[in-house]
Amino acid sequence: MNTYDKILIVDDDDSLRESMVNILESEGYMLDVAKSGQEAELKIKNKVYNLILLDIRLPDISGIELLAKINEYSPHMKKIMLTGFPDTDTAINSVNKKADAYLVKPFDPEKLLEIIAENLAQQKEELRYTQEKVLEYIQNRVRELDQQPTMINRGQ
Repeated sequence: MNTYDKILIVDDDDSLRESMVNILESEGYMLDVAKSGQEAELKIKNKVYNLILLDIRLPDISGIELLAKINEYSPHMKKIMLTGFPDTDTAINSVNKKADAYLVKPFDPEKLLEIIAENLAQQKEELRYTQEKVLEYIQNRVRELDQQPTMINRGQ
């Protein structure tokens, strides 16, 4: 049971949004929802999420336009695009705006869970790698500073 990963579901279809909430809550994810791009943008500015499930067609903004804003506020958040109207241009634009996955509605709940799990595992690996690199940098910098001669202020 996962109790730490936070997911934001952004979709204007009430029944689909509720279905995703039920599926993901049963897996132990912490969830938040938004019905519009404006509501999602406000939430992303004020909270941290691991992953977003983002409908491409929202009532007030394209999910692809919102994707660009998400990359500004939260570049490490995993982004899964959802669409009921698949086309090549939308898929390419999603990838170009750094979407991590693209699902066509209606989708198999097991496939959704699989893609979420893969993306969250990748996010954790990226974080672990970044932490290792930062630690390595700090350790090297401390060694460099330890090897420099100490300057003593003689009251001048």
